[in-house]
Amino acid sequence: MMNDIEDPAARRAQIVARLRVETGVDEEMIETLIRAFYARVRDDELIGPIFAARIDDWEPHLQKMFAFWSSLILMTGAYHGQPMRLHAPLPIDGAHFDRWLLLFEQTARDVCPPDAAAIFVDRARRVAESLELGVAVSNGALLGKGERYKRIA
Repeated sequence: MMNDIEDPAARRAQIVARLRVETGVDEEMIETLIRAFYARVRDDELIGPIFAARIDDWEPHLQKMFAFWSSLILMTGAYHGQPMRLHAPLPIDGAHFDRWLLLFEQTARDVCPPDAAAIFVDRARRVAESLELGVAVSNGALLGKGERYKRIA
């Protein structure tokens, strides 16, 4: 018989339980954060128009984002999308990701306790880095030494 530490599902459950106790992160906190964040996104001069051009009804998008962050933070497996495929064709670059991350970090620090905000910010940085790299590669950009990335002529 496998002990709890060797069983991946039991290990995930232990990690999530500890996270919930230590930081207070739960589905309600995720929803509060995501709603506050996207309210800021909609009002932002740089990234707001990118979202507005693609989202007419915000509630379905917010529901997907609740599932995404629940899967990412609480390991619920609720999200089944393909974020890279959705973001690759967008007219976005490093400046857009910087703004997205800045707004996310500010919102997390404003609405979450410090330990929870730190978890969200860490994951958001990883998400932004991954998507930024994927979009840059998809759009024909290469990473350059000492630069973020450059366009291939």
